[in-house]
Amino acid sequence: MQNTVLPILYQDDYLVAINKPHNLLVHRSSIAADESVFALQLLRDQLNCWVSPCHRIDRKTSGVLLFALSPEVDKEIKKQFENHSTHKKYLALVRGYLPESGMTDRPLEKEKGGFQDAITHYRCLKQVELDIEVSRYPKSRYSLAEITPETGRMHQIRRHFAQLRHYLIGDKTYGECKHNKMFEQKFGLNTMLLHASELSFIHPVTGENIHISAPMSEEFTRILTEIGML
Repeated sequence: MQNTVLPILYQDDYLVAINKPHNLLVHRSSIAADESVFALQLLRDQLNCWVSPCHRIDRKTSGVLLFALSPEVDKEIKKQFENHSTHKKYLALVRGYLPESGMTDRPLEKEKGGFQDAITHYRCLKQVELDIEVSRYPKSRYSLAEITPETGRMHQIRRHFAQLRHYLIGDKTYGECKHNKMFEQKFGLNTMLLHASELSFIHPVTGENIHISAPMSEEFTRILTEIGML
């Protein structure tokens, strides 16, 4: 991945957004000390200028990732993320049949103790039943979810869907191991099927409404095709 050219979704004199691949860290982290390649480093070298990530998405999550091209713009755009005034949408493949739409507002535990409010809205886009036995069930069911987090807590989507028992496929931390194993063995999946598909915000310099969308990764598309969702 060292020579990866990151797909650019949006760029002006102040901001740039990429379609981050699965399995790429945003920046250096103590939880992955053995890694030497990061989106920050790749984009900096690709554009040959200073860049700073305005927000984070998980290593195994693909999709829209926004960077500022100056410290001043970085400071202003981060205020929007902190105030939850940006609008984000995700796509995920989850276990089971989701309701047509719904939301969960169960508080999530903070790393250092205590709880914080967290709100996640979702709707079901598609459902599929596979003639594949998983655990004690002769068939397995899955849903393609469109997810809109109202807050931006750490691993919010993954944790909320685990609480709902609609585990994200490929999530090794909060997911369900038997379904993950089936997708690995039957379909060769080696990542998590969560994609940051859309991001909207007010441009901190021009005041324009900016909407950025990112096509699903080839891996996500391949899996959906193989299970009959596309």
